[in-house]
Amino acid sequence: MEGQSVEALLAKAEQEEAEKLQRITVHKELELEFDLGNLLASDRNPPTVLRQAGPTPEAELRALARDNTQLLINQLWQLPTERVEEALVARLPEPTTRLPREKPLPRPRPLTRWQQFARLKGIRPKKKTNLVWDEVSGQWRRRWGYKRARDDTKEWLIEVPGSADPLEDQFAKRIQAKKERVAKNELNRLRNLARAHKMQLPSAAGLHPTGHQSKEELGRAMQVAKISTASVGRFQERLPKEKAPRGSGKKRKFQPLFGDFAAEKKNQLELLRVMNSKKPQLDVTRATNKQMREEDQEEAAKRRKMSQKGKRKGNRQGPGGKRKGGPPSQKGKRKGNLGGKMHSGPPGLGGKRKGGQHQGGKRRK
Repeated sequence: MEGQSVEALLAKAEQEEAEKLQRITVHKELELEFDLGNLLASDRNPPTVLRQAGPTPEAELRALARDNTQLLINQLWQLPTERVEEALVARLPEPTTRLPREKPLPRPRPLTRWQQFARLKGIRPKKKTNLVWDEVSGQWRRRWGYKRARDDTKEWLIEVPGSADPLEDQFAKRIQAKKERVAKNELNRLRNLARAHKMQLPSAAGLHPTGHQSKEELGRAMQVAKISTASVGRFQERLPKEKAPRGSGKKRKFQPLFGDFAAEKKNQLELLRVMNSKKPQLDVTRATNKQMREEDQEEAAKRRKMSQKGKRKGNRQGPGGKRKGGPPSQKGKRKGNLGGKMHSGPPGLGGKRKGGQHQGGKRRK
């Protein structure tokens, strides 16, 4: 009994080992194409198993995905490995399949005003070394930044210029000048960005960091500062003769999050009713006003057209001179159906003419 039980256990262990080997060994008629750089495996075998599966091929799809994943993992174990922080990692090769980009290619950055000027004048940038010799410390130090060479901010004594106020704090003056330079550079950076995106400056109503401001700029900056409060300048104090601002915005009013649930339910139901209604709501007053405006525009166009026609007829009568008599149908004598008397005519012709091609009575001089 003991011998049979040992043999049974050995047979069971061999069977389990064979099943494990079978799980990692996958046979395919056509070899898969691998792109280990992208962790991609392409299976070109015909899906005959899926065609025979019927309307529910979920089990076959899972088995197919499992086999292909196993083949991909087998290829990964053949790559060279290295240990990084107590972890065994594989070095992936360069990808061979070109994948589409998620986003379009970035556009080239537009040139700043200085770059445009340098390109126009042919100025080429000169590359400078990052380290320079500092004579004070006797070391090679950075040209800019922290612990730079010739750092004047570390001086404990500053000579007062002859034209300066002897009581003025030169250290505070130096710090203020640096702040102004930083603010000016930031303003130029914002201007370059606004010019590149074809937008207005972010601080069009603000004051410039340096220079003198005009009366209009000061007034506009004061107005913007007054309405930049939570109450849109409603409770701000005014000067004795200051006029009320024009075009000031209104503060938006929001409904409370917790409050009248009946009113909220009514508004939501009304919104759903409008959305589900087949016929849209018609504003009778607005539609009537629109129809009346259209009719008035049509009548005005007709009158304008008739007045233009009258002007054209008046221009056809010719410049200058008076016409004797009235229309041919009312005044003037006719001899025969055509022709009439002429008081005057072109040189070389007689005074009277019988017949002719002229219709009407008397002709003007």
